[in-house]
Amino acid sequence: MSFDDVYAAYKEYINPPLARFMKLAGATVEQDARGVRVFDENGKSYLDFCGGYGVFTLGYMHPKVVNAVREQLDHMALSSRVFFNAKTAALAQALAAIAPGDLQISFFSNSGTEAVEAALKTARLSTKRTKIVATHNSYHGKTMGSLTATGRDLFKDSFKPLVPEFSHVPFGDLEELERELPGAAAFIVEPVQCEGGVMIPPDGYLRGVRKLCDQHGVLFIADEVQTGLGRTGYLWGVDHDRVVPDIIAVAKGLSGGVVPIGATISKHDVWMRAFGHAPLIHTSTFGGNPLACTAGLAALEVLQDENLVERSRELGADLLEGATELMARHPDVIAQVRGRGLVVGVELTNEGYGGVIIPECLKLGLTAAYTLNQQKVIRLEPPLVVTKDEIDEALHLLGQGVEKAKEKLGDLARTS
Repeated sequence: MSFDDVYAAYKEYINPPLARFMKLAGATVEQDARGVRVFDENGKSYLDFCGGYGVFTLGYMHPKVVNAVREQLDHMALSSRVFFNAKTAALAQALAAIAPGDLQISFFSNSGTEAVEAALKTARLSTKRTKIVATHNSYHGKTMGSLTATGRDLFKDSFKPLVPEFSHVPFGDLEELERELPGAAAFIVEPVQCEGGVMIPPDGYLRGVRKLCDQHGVLFIADEVQTGLGRTGYLWGVDHDRVVPDIIAVAKGLSGGVVPIGATISKHDVWMRAFGHAPLIHTSTFGGNPLACTAGLAALEVLQDENLVERSRELGADLLEGATELMARHPDVIAQVRGRGLVVGVELTNEGYGGVIIPECLKLGLTAAYTLNQQKVIRLEPPLVVTKDEIDEALHLLGQGVEKAKEKLGDLARTS
């Protein structure tokens, strides 16, 4: 299909306003991808610093994962759901081995929002309570439970009434959390609010969360969908504060960007209180299928064999330093830079600059995107296999985009 054919199909059959926005932003038709680069139908190469919003931890089409999936296709792609499956068992065992503390039992699903839904249901059943506390500016997904936990009204207002007995407190504020926790089933929080503008909590925040949850008998749910598996320079985002939650939701990079998969990992006693009496009241037809679990097993091996967690910490420091230097050169455009590991937020002084910077970067061969809850922030979230040279190239292209924005918006200001 030509670009015109694909664009017409998106307008006719998928999402008309989004199609128009993507075309206006300069999107072409992706054709192929390898490593940190995406190629369009014309063969143009794009350095991908969106990374599927955290999906492509291993880059595109990592050969070890792809080969494992191809081999599995010769045997069985989906489970019969009647028999035991060795791949499902092996991935659950592998996750228990690397999960913080005594988190042990995995419920498999197909996405981050499903993983969060399972976490919320587990917490309510396990505690026999219904109240869930979340944070303002958070993002947990767009199905009904995860949407209710999400801390931005833009996504929620059109779907009200939502799930009852959810409340929200400021991210990083332990005093407000302590006031809200009594009687709650769980507190759900992201170790870093990636969609919230790459917001980093105060030092010791998660340790304080753990202490307060223990005091009030409340379960601590860590939404690691975007922060887990090396993204922040730690295997898990909670590892920065050396805390163990009661439940973890993980997805995105779990298969290395090859097959959709999510998992909800719980402490044994938490899971047994929830489902020990009724193990079939929350299930997933496709969750834990052998194809996805094969990809997950291979991805975890690559994560370890290629030292990608340490690499994320080291190269993340380079990315943050380079973005900070860019801010120093353009303080009129860039207000603040923050990040942890290989997720960095570049906050602009005016949201309008992003409307020029992002399309300009795309023209130059660099993908970048807003964070969902804070459109003044451009997120830089490359695969963990990115090189120092690719980081330098991306920062150079971003700098060109900033300069073009100053040039264009300066001209507009003078003529207005």
